[in-house]
Amino acid sequence: MRAVTTTTQGLEEPPRGPLTVPPLTPSPEGPRLSLVVPTRNEAGTIAPFLEAASAVLDRLLPGRYELIVVDDDSPDGTWRAALALRSRYPALRVLRRTDETGLGSAVARGWQLARAPVLGVIDADLQHPPDACERLWAEVERGADLAVASRHVPGGGVSDWSLRRRILSRGAQVIGLLVLPGLVSRVSDPMSGFFLVRRSALEGRELKPAGYKILIEVLGRGRVRWLAEVGYVFRERAVGASKATARVYLEFLLHLARLRIDTLLESRFFRFALVGLSGVVVDMGLLYLLSDPTTLGLGLTRSKLLAAEAALLSNFYWNDRWTFGDLVPEQRSGRATLKRLAKFQLICLAGVGLNVLLLNLQFNLLGVNRYLANAVAIGIVTAWNYLLNRTLSWRATEVPPPAR
Repeated sequence: MRAVTTTTQGLEEPPRGPLTVPPLTPSPEGPRLSLVVPTRNEAGTIAPFLEAASAVLDRLLPGRYELIVVDDDSPDGTWRAALALRSRYPALRVLRRTDETGLGSAVARGWQLARAPVLGVIDADLQHPPDACERLWAEVERGADLAVASRHVPGGGVSDWSLRRRILSRGAQVIGLLVLPGLVSRVSDPMSGFFLVRRSALEGRELKPAGYKILIEVLGRGRVRWLAEVGYVFRERAVGASKATARVYLEFLLHLARLRIDTLLESRFFRFALVGLSGVVVDMGLLYLLSDPTTLGLGLTRSKLLAAEAALLSNFYWNDRWTFGDLVPEQRSGRATLKRLAKFQLICLAGVGLNVLLLNLQFNLLGVNRYLANAVAIGIVTAWNYLLNRTLSWRATEVPPPAR
C-alpha cells in the first residue's frame, strides 16, 4: 500500500487503492512525526511556510520528523516550487497527484506514505501557525490519541472574519451536533484542519473523506479514546484567495450525512434491529397463517407463541453469525452455540411474555388491529432483548488457550 520509490524528478510515487493507513514497522531511527501539507495553488506561500514549520520542528524534533507536501497538480506549479526546496529541507517529501483531487484524500494519501507513528495535517497558507505544533505535540506526549488545534477554546480565535463566515462556521457546527451529536460534541472545532493523530488510531481503517475537512472522518472512523484541544488564532491569508467558500461548508454537511449513514450501518444495535425486522416478517407471516380466520384460525395466544418461537430461532442464527459474530470468534463449537442459544431463549422468553401481554391488552381490551398491536409489542421489547443479550448471551465467557 505504501509506495516509497521516487521518480527521477524526486517526486514520490502516488499510492493507489483504498485510503487505508498501513501498519508501521517500528524503527528506533525513523521519524516520530509525519506532518502532511495538502496544497493547491500555494506557490506563493510554500517557501515561507516551510521555513517557519522547519524552524519549529527542528527545535521540537531535530532530525525526527518529515514534512510531506501533497499537491493536487496545482496550475501555479506548487509541487515544482516545493521540489526546488528539498535540498534546503532534508525532511521534505513531495507528492504530485494528477489523477485524484480533494484535500481530504490528499491528506490520507500523505498518511499512507508516512513513516512515523504520529501523523498530522497543517495548511501551507500560514493560516495555521506552525508554532502551535509544539502544544499539539505536548498533548500527544501526554498520551492523547488526537490533538486538535481549535479556534474555540481558551487561547483560540479568528482574526478578521466577516459576519457571514462566522455564521457559516458556527451553523455548520450546530448542524453537526444535530446529525452526529455523540461525535461532533467531542470537539469544539469540528472543521479544524490542523491536528495530530496517533497512527494506531487509524491503522487498518479505510477513510472516506469528502471535501476539505478530514477531522470529522478521523473522529468517526478512528479509534480515538483520548482527545485533547489546544487554542490557536486562525490567521488571514497574506497571499492568494481563501478556500473557505459556502461550498466547503456544504461539503462538510454532506460528509456528516454520509458518515451518519455509515456509522449507523456499523452500529451493533442497528444490525440487531435489522435482524429483529427479519424476525418480524417471520412472526407476522406465521401469525397470519396460524390465527387468521381465513386460514387455520387457531387461538391468538397459541399462534403468537408458535410464531414468536420461529422468529426467535431465526433471530438467534443471524445475530450469532452477523450482529455479534465478532465477539465470540473462538466459540463456534456446538456446545458453546447451544449455551448462547439457551441464554438467548431465556432472555427472549421474558420478552415474549411481555409481547403476548401487550398484544392481548391492545387487541382484546383496546380493539387495536391484531397486526398493528403485534408490531407495537415487538418494538417495546426490542431494547430489552438487545441490552440483556449483549450483556449475557454474546460475551467472551471462555478464554481460548494461548497459542503454542
